[in-house]
Amino acid sequence: MFSNILIYFVVIPVLMLAGLALTRNIKQVRAVAVVGSTALLALSGVVLYQFLQLRAAGNTDPMLMTGSWSWFEPLNINLAVGVDGISVAMLILSSIIVFAGSFASWTIDQPKEFFLWLVLLSTGVFGFFISIDLFTMFMFYEVALIPMYLLIGVWGSGKKEYSAMKLTLMLMGGSAFLLLGILGIYYHPAEGGQYTMNLVEIARQGVDRGWQYFLFPMTFVGFGVLGAMFPFHTWSPDGHASAPTAVSMLHAGVLMKLGGYGCFRVAIYLMPEAANELAWIFLILTGISVVYGAFSACVQTDLKYINAYSSVSHCGLVLFAILMLNSTAMTGAIMQMLSHGLMTALFFALIGMIYGRTHTRDIREMGGLMKIMPFLAVGYVIAGLASLGLPGLSGFVAEMTIFVGSFQHADLFHRAFTIVACCSIVITAVYILRVVGKLLFGGVQNEHHRELTDATWWERLSVVTLIVCVAVIGCFPNFFNDLVGQPFQTTFASIIDVIK
Repeated sequence: MFSNILIYFVVIPVLMLAGLALTRNIKQVRAVAVVGSTALLALSGVVLYQFLQLRAAGNTDPMLMTGSWSWFEPLNINLAVGVDGISVAMLILSSIIVFAGSFASWTIDQPKEFFLWLVLLSTGVFGFFISIDLFTMFMFYEVALIPMYLLIGVWGSGKKEYSAMKLTLMLMGGSAFLLLGILGIYYHPAEGGQYTMNLVEIARQGVDRGWQYFLFPMTFVGFGVLGAMFPFHTWSPDGHASAPTAVSMLHAGVLMKLGGYGCFRVAIYLMPEAANELAWIFLILTGISVVYGAFSACVQTDLKYINAYSSVSHCGLVLFAILMLNSTAMTGAIMQMLSHGLMTALFFALIGMIYGRTHTRDIREMGGLMKIMPFLAVGYVIAGLASLGLPGLSGFVAEMTIFVGSFQHADLFHRAFTIVACCSIVITAVYILRVVGKLLFGGVQNEHHRELTDATWWERLSVVTLIVCVAVIGCFPNFFNDLVGQPFQTTFASIIDVIK
């Protein structure tokens, strides 16, 4: 089993769990967290290199580096792994945020228990992105969700018990829809097909067309709940606001991406005919998410709630682009997942660092922080500019690709909703510039804030890592466009042909 490099994305977190269980002091906990997250980051780099080498050698298989080990033969359940360009991009994103989150949580209370649950969450995330077996994917999906309850309920702030319970109940409700959808896909192959849980095999033989119209909404809603699709988004702002810094980073930066990735990989990939017929319903809902999230962020005064509603808007844009069902918009959706994951992790890291010093997240109680903590202030400005789509940063590349792809549809319905989604850029600029002005400039609202210190070395490392990644995507978009766009020219070309 260990001959397949992808399985180490699960093996390393499991070894980290064992290492953390044996630690006796905070220094050992930090060492395990840093060594493990660094190993995951290095592993994602190796996988990227090998993946590019295989593609350059002419390998056009839908999934590369595949491996399968029988788990439960009566139901054809296997531990099956494999990646394409989209999966590789998600693995890189996850490893970067886990690495940055380890340093952002340097001074967390009860670090041993905290990192145990955080690493378990990471295990589920990495396992989900490498899985090509539906049941295994669902299992890792649940492994990623369960630790959120304790991470927020124990280490959170504010209404943490309420937020943790609300998040858990709503996401488990979505999981129930998802499980029914997965079982339906398994038991209703197209005529002449075989029962299988393997994504590639299901896509090749197809799902019964009549059942697609029943199963597509279930799977899309199941994953859409985690993607904060309206009206199932209400768990997200409360969960973000109460979560500790590293959990918010991983939650918004990676966990919510499981929703968009799942909608695309399962709902649309396996049921393209139903996606083509029913996409308009979910386009309306995701269009509402984009604008509603942006408007809601405008009226918030809590830094975390502002970023949480901003995440609802940006994640809504991911689902919106996926539902456009053309290669340009879908490529933009994946790039938006990368961009939003990095910049929202940066936002939450900075908010946590500012809150740790000022002990408030209310922007009305802060001001003049640019003079007091210039490093954190400049980092916040850069994150804000990426969020509102400044050229040269990742947000601009992702959003422009989405809007260009969405406007390719010639009909009035799609173009009207594209224009509505474009309006979110202006709204985003309003709340970002408002927060930057109140938070960083003007007079100091609290005299005690004059005594605050700027970022420590571990905080600077976390922030710089994320800023560099945001800038690299913005300045070198062609590499990432080719990486995530190539599957739409090969693996998913059949989907686009079916839709056309």
